[in-house]
Amino acid sequence: MKMNGEEVIKAPIETVWAALNDPEILRQCIPGCESITKTSATSMKARVVAKVGPVKAGFNGNVELKDLKPPHSYRIEGKGEGGLAGFATGGASIQLEEVPEGTRMTYDVDAQIGGKLAMLGSRLIDSTAQSMATQFFEKFATLAAQHKVAPARAVAKKAAAKKKSPAKKVAAKKAAKAPVKKKAAKKKKK
Repeated sequence: MKMNGEEVIKAPIETVWAALNDPEILRQCIPGCESITKTSATSMKARVVAKVGPVKAGFNGNVELKDLKPPHSYRIEGKGEGGLAGFATGGASIQLEEVPEGTRMTYDVDAQIGGKLAMLGSRLIDSTAQSMATQFFEKFATLAAQHKVAPARAVAKKAAAKKKSPAKKVAAKKAAKAPVKKKAAKKKKK
C-alpha cells in the first residue's frame, strides 16, 4: 500500500519539526494510540489499537527515525505485531518546507500487512489507512500550530549559562548578594 500527500501547517518549520518529534503530540494524533514512549533520540515504542473492518487488534510496535536532516526531513520506519490479527511494517518519508502560510509537510507512505488483516482485501485496508492518515494530519496540523517552541536565541542563552565556569557562577552570585550586604551594613552604622 502506498499513500502520499501534503498539508500546510500554520506554524514555523522549527515548531513543526519539534512537534513531529514530540511523543505526546504523536500519541494524540495517531488514531487508536494508547501510548508512545521515546526509548532513545531516534527510536520509540508504541501501542496502537486499530479496527479494520471486522478485525480489531492491538499492535505493539517499534519506530526508528532515520536520515534525519533537522528541521527539513526524515524517514520514519516501524513494525507492529498484532498477534493473530497480523502485523504491519512500513515507513514514511517526511519533508518540511517553509512557505508564506507556515510550513508545508509532504509525506510518502509505504506499508505492508500480513495475517488476518491481509485477507480483508486491499480496498478496505486502503480506505481505512487513508482515513487514519487524514485523521492524523488534521489533528497534527492543529496541535503543531499550537505547539510552543523556545526561540533559538533563548535556547542558546540557556546553553551558554550552563557552560559558565564555576568561578564565574560564584562571582555572579557574590555580585548579586553584594547590594544586600551594603544595605545591611549601612543600617548598623546608624
